[in-house]
Amino acid sequence: MEHYTIRDVEVFVTAPNSIDLVVVRVQTNKSGLYGLGCATFTQRADAVKQVIETYLKPFLIGKNPANIEDIWNITNVSGYWRNGPIVNNALSGIDMALWDIKGKIADLPVYELLGGKSRDGVALYRHTDGSSKEEVVEDIHKAINEGYQHVRCQLGMYGGAGTNDTGLISKKMKGAEGLEKKRHPDNLREGQYFDTEAYVKSVEELFKYIRSNVGENIELIHDIHERVPPIEAIKLAKKLEKFNLFYLEDPFPPEQLEWIKMLREQTSTPIAIGELFSHPNDWKHLIISQQIDFIRAHISAIGGITPAKKLAILGEIFGVRTAWHGPGDISPIGVAAHFHIDTSISNFGIQEWTPMNQELKKVFPGGPIIKEGYAYLTDAPGLGIDFCEEEALAYPPRNKIPEWTLARIYDGTAVKP
Repeated sequence: MEHYTIRDVEVFVTAPNSIDLVVVRVQTNKSGLYGLGCATFTQRADAVKQVIETYLKPFLIGKNPANIEDIWNITNVSGYWRNGPIVNNALSGIDMALWDIKGKIADLPVYELLGGKSRDGVALYRHTDGSSKEEVVEDIHKAINEGYQHVRCQLGMYGGAGTNDTGLISKKMKGAEGLEKKRHPDNLREGQYFDTEAYVKSVEELFKYIRSNVGENIELIHDIHERVPPIEAIKLAKKLEKFNLFYLEDPFPPEQLEWIKMLREQTSTPIAIGELFSHPNDWKHLIISQQIDFIRAHISAIGGITPAKKLAILGEIFGVRTAWHGPGDISPIGVAAHFHIDTSISNFGIQEWTPMNQELKKVFPGGPIIKEGYAYLTDAPGLGIDFCEEEALAYPPRNKIPEWTLARIYDGTAVKP
């Protein structure tokens, strides 16, 4: 068998959808044989790029790209301290690229290397939202007509920011302009504001309205996004139980996971958690104790395909399904990696899907086929998607912290998103 080595590691940052995406290309000593990976950490894109170029690239050159398991483990500990999101995203880009290379050498899609197909298509959910209950329902009907059987329903942004319905305060602002009611002090600092109390009250009414206008034949998801005090999240989960949610997402931030036991004991509303986790072991106790129903992992933040596959296997043993995080701040390469894992594992739950614009499709040609609420992988070897460096140059990175991360409640207090 021909011996391959890693010849070069390149990093690109591009923003075809006004979101900074980090792409890794691992070149081998065989002309034309390379792999692509997603290392996107939008809020710290340049830091990830520097870690790869300064530390990982010299460490990896000359290694055999076939030894994915060994490379993942030795790279993970090469800095001694590990499992931070910057290093994990850097490692993820390398890991995905190595799987891409292995598939191309074998002339097989990555899902075949992961065990073959467990399903014929990957079920997707997309976001439905609006500034009023009526707009949300209108968006849900649109999603149903497109073939989706699962939808995530939000009234405005997380915690209600971005809408004036039911008295929610909204939008990023400097000063007090635009607030609907006098609950706030003067001279508010910059940020994206929301009203916890109004949000909690609005969610129950939203889902009551949805079920009365859409019926029971659609699976509903809601994301709290860690935006309320833990006891309020428990109250909300109990109130939503009668609406038969597919799952309720991220009721607590990583710093307050002790509350999950209390939540589990008081409601049968299914729980998905982990979008903000960066260590694969963060789910271990939650899965083993069966306190969650869905693994909500951002797979580039935990290091790529290699740890995600292991995490899925652990979930399978204890009856916990997957629901990988699939927002706009993950590249189409990372999306393709999701679908390959989704296709191969037996405990797949659902896959978040953010539709791609034409600019993204030009920069990342190929990839899966999306049709009527499902994703279908082709038989192309590797991850089955490419990267056009020339097209990417037309969309330079923004190097700006997303404003939605700067969350504040009505009096200006910073809170965890």
